[in-house]
Amino acid sequence: MLNLKTFDVWFITGSQDLYGPETLAQAADHAKKIAEYLNNHHRIPVNIVYKPLVKNTEEIYNTIAEANKNSNCIGIITWMHTFSPAKMWIRGLNALKKPLLHLHTQFNRDIPWDQIDMDFMNLNQSAHGDREFGFIVSRMRINRKVVTGFWQDEEVADKINIWARAAAAWHDWQGAKFVRFGDNMRYVAVTDGDKVEAEIKFGFSVNTYAIGDLVAEIDKVSDEEITALVKEYETEYILAENAQEGGAQRQHVLDAAKIEIGLKNFLEAGGYKGFTDSFEDLHGMVQLPGIAVQRLMQQGYGFAGEGDWKTPALVRACKVMAAGLPGANAFMEDYTYHFDPDNSMVLGSHMLEVDASLAKDKPRLEVHPLGIGGKADPARLVFNAAGGSALNASLVDMGNRFRLIANTVEGVDVQNELPKLPVARVLWKPLPDMKTACTAWIYAGGAHHTVYSQNLSSEYLEDFARIAGIEFVKIDETTKLDQFENQLKWSEVFYQIQQ
Repeated sequence: MLNLKTFDVWFITGSQDLYGPETLAQAADHAKKIAEYLNNHHRIPVNIVYKPLVKNTEEIYNTIAEANKNSNCIGIITWMHTFSPAKMWIRGLNALKKPLLHLHTQFNRDIPWDQIDMDFMNLNQSAHGDREFGFIVSRMRINRKVVTGFWQDEEVADKINIWARAAAAWHDWQGAKFVRFGDNMRYVAVTDGDKVEAEIKFGFSVNTYAIGDLVAEIDKVSDEEITALVKEYETEYILAENAQEGGAQRQHVLDAAKIEIGLKNFLEAGGYKGFTDSFEDLHGMVQLPGIAVQRLMQQGYGFAGEGDWKTPALVRACKVMAAGLPGANAFMEDYTYHFDPDNSMVLGSHMLEVDASLAKDKPRLEVHPLGIGGKADPARLVFNAAGGSALNASLVDMGNRFRLIANTVEGVDVQNELPKLPVARVLWKPLPDMKTACTAWIYAGGAHHTVYSQNLSSEYLEDFARIAGIEFVKIDETTKLDQFENQLKWSEVFYQIQQ
């Protein structure tokens, strides 16, 4: 998975020539100290890189132009230490192609009541310098995150961390490629959408390959490669008796390993960051990929079933945002409900393909029949996911815009044995409650395919949506249906006017 320390965020401080060399030298020193503090903060996963003070139109434009060209720079943080007349920023902001965070802070936490004089006031003008900058960014309708507070406050670092991770995920999407083996599941609406508009809006491409192209890669896999991978299975998982060497279903495990190797080779050769397939299009394959998909997601690839190409992109983005954090981000589907009025829950799964990184304990490798697809019994990893705070997120195409929906949930430890359900099992309680959350999700047009995240809050996705310039809809403990419906109506009007 990605090491986010390979990415840089440029710290750009605004001022002007009016103040003279002594004041500007102090401002530069203060900016360096803030950038260094943030760069060394244990919560911030990227490099915060100090850039020299910008004091006029040319310096601002040149610095932003360099940021645009720098392949390691995933965004910029701006701070106005002094007053920086905002018309100087127009040309640079017009050229900006990277995500923007505006840090509204000042070098000193407290007013030095006994010593404060006009020299101090001339140097420390963030209170109105940042407002001047804020006006021009709002006037230019530029999306950004504003973080307010003393730069050594933990909350400030937390919010910069969230934004930086969202910026890293956005950077990862630029030029990303996702492969669609076959077409969309027949007659299904929500998993389809406008791939051309998605590439224009998001920067990633989705292109289709016939399943035969994948089968040709699978057929190249050697017996030696299969043997080596199955030994890895035997180390990492508990194999059911019929999947062990000499077991009745052993060949299905070997076939699954062959599919995994061929699929990974195909993805690596094409530089793909995710993929989708469909059980309706398996010509030439002996079984639907199960364990192969589960393990590839665990390695960082995005995935969704049935030809759904938007969810693999979102799975990948969430994996990048969460790089290095405990917990997992996985393809998920709301499968069935437990409507006990005192203990309502959703059971999530997806036939075979749920990310093994969700597993609470060591997964079991099992082979069982699958009632769809018409192929041999597929091998899959069977496990229960751990409980705890989580969320479900869905990216949908609303025709005139993309909408990102997030529902905060509470994961529940699986208590029942479920002996006849040999798939990955995930339980959760949607917030604010089952009826409100499910009703709001349906009003918003949320898909049945989601990303289930154990380590991202809705703020990560809100920052990501702001960077992408798309609609964000949140369902959480504060949601009330009447207000939620009105929010959707207002959004509809807003996006029609915006177009």
